[in-house]
Amino acid sequence: MADVVIRPFRPADRDGIYDVCLRTADGGQDATALYRDPELVGDIFAGPYAYLEPDFAFVLDDGGQVTGYVLGAPDSTRFAEAMREKWLPLVGAKHPEPAGPPADRDEEMAYLLHHPELMVHAKLADYPAHLHIDLLPGYQRSGHGRRMMATLLTALHTAGVPAVHLAMLTTNTQARAFYDRLGCHEIDMGDDLLTYLGRSTAE
Repeated sequence: MADVVIRPFRPADRDGIYDVCLRTADGGQDATALYRDPELVGDIFAGPYAYLEPDFAFVLDDGGQVTGYVLGAPDSTRFAEAMREKWLPLVGAKHPEPAGPPADRDEEMAYLLHHPELMVHAKLADYPAHLHIDLLPGYQRSGHGRRMMATLLTALHTAGVPAVHLAMLTTNTQARAFYDRLGCHEIDMGDDLLTYLGRSTAE
């Protein structure tokens, strides 16, 4: 992996970040078998960030193959509005909002897609930015994740963003250990399923 580099996202990376997103969407494990539509999770957790906030989208490139990414939104409230106004018109018809209570994973995710306002919480006002970081298993525990986080934090800090947050499955103890090592601290949101973490963008 001598040629592994972190670089800004390019439009040609679109399929690569979608692939990484799906292959890490089950608490860091491969979720390919869990969804009928292989593009669904990418259309929620990868595509809109690269499309709406390309200045805060970076990939881990191993000889031309995307093997990880870190994606950020400097203003979560503004990002949720842009998702509704600019992103949903592009992908919403592919993933219709369920007519009733979501019946399976695909419908649960489709509901999230159609309700981007759910990512905005008053308790997170001191952490206006948020991020997603995912690496394929073979690229974890090699220092790449730490370098990718540093790359995004620098970009956010340079843009004048004071702090960032993320949400992770509480059961993903491996990810929690990674974030703890990076100086993240827990934000009490009263949520059992998800753990919210935050930190300053300053190194």
